Amino acid sequence: MDNRQALGSWLSGPRAAAEDAGVDFGYRGEQLGLPEEGPGSIARPGRRLGALAVDWALCMLIAYGLITDGYDQATGNWALGILLVLSVLTVGTVGSTPGKRLFGLRVVSVNGGRLGLARVAVRSVLVCLALPALIWDRDGSGLHDRLSGAVQVRI
Repeated sequence: MDNRQALGSWLSGPRAAAEDAGVDFGYRGEQLGLPEEGPGSIARPGRRLGALAVDWALCMLIAYGLITDGYDQATGNWALGILLVLSVLTVGTVGSTPGKRLFGLRVVSVNGGRLGLARVAVRSVLVCLALPALIWDRDGSGLHDRLSGAVQVRI
């Protein structure tokens, strides 16, 4: 093996090296029985982050305008609490937050149905903790989704 090949395989990561060796990973959501593209497919990370940014901005606006009447540390704390309540109420009833609806996403059970209120509450608390949402599996689902038995799909 040429040194350039070894360096190239290191830079491209373990997945690319495994694919070069002939390992077939399939597409995101294949193990869950979801389609590869279109409605019902796994939501891409960019859309999910965009939806979270919209929801966070909405919560900051509510906290800034209605609760703290100015920007300080308390505004961010209130916004986090509002995000928790917003997520539990909207995902628990209609399956998506305002940001997710804007980006064409919905949170459903891995089995295909709606999430129960307890699972929505667990998922929302884990989203507010942030770290579980940053750990993703091969299908692109965050740890918060895996622990609550949820998946974010395109509408």
